[in-house]
Amino acid sequence: MQVSRLICSASRSTVAVRGLAVFCMLFCVVSGWAQGGRLSPNQGEQDGASAGGRWMEFQSVDKMTGAKRVRFELQANNYLREDQEFKPRVELYCSAGKLTLADFNPGVKLGPPNRPSFWGRPQMEVMVRVDDTHDHHGWNWVNGHFLAMDKGTARGLIGAHIFNVELRTASGTQIAEFSPSGLQLDRVKQACGLSYKKP
Repeated sequence: MQVSRLICSASRSTVAVRGLAVFCMLFCVVSGWAQGGRLSPNQGEQDGASAGGRWMEFQSVDKMTGAKRVRFELQANNYLREDQEFKPRVELYCSAGKLTLADFNPGVKLGPPNRPSFWGRPQMEVMVRVDDTHDHHGWNWVNGHFLAMDKGTARGLIGAHIFNVELRTASGTQIAEFSPSGLQLDRVKQACGLSYKKP
């Protein structure tokens, strides 16, 4: 009788230990994914993988042309006043080995455009800091939701340590602060044909 109790007790201990081991393995897998990857919000796009530093790389294929598309994303270190759940971000969109768009998405409603481009498109003048330099740029204002950056700024951004953008939002002037260092530049060159150039 006592022997059967000992056997039952040992069996329960083994099951508990195995259950704990399975739980620990699942926890480690989920934690590793949370640190190294990110779910994609876009249909047809693979989940993100680290591209070095705080950058994420997302890949997809154009269903009509078969061209490989890559999106590099960097989220800001801070939130803007209007939305404490969505961090501003910069995204580089590349297709068939070329940069197609570099955009800055503040995640909040932009102020109105304040200047026209050379071609007459609405623009917003922003102040940009790249490491030790700062300058004013006119970025194309797209429906009050994001700004299309110029290629020169994108080239400076990918190799910088500090990247800050001062912009006008619906609630006034704010600064989005980024830490872009650590990006694997060879991956950007291969996917976008883009090389670092000091501003």
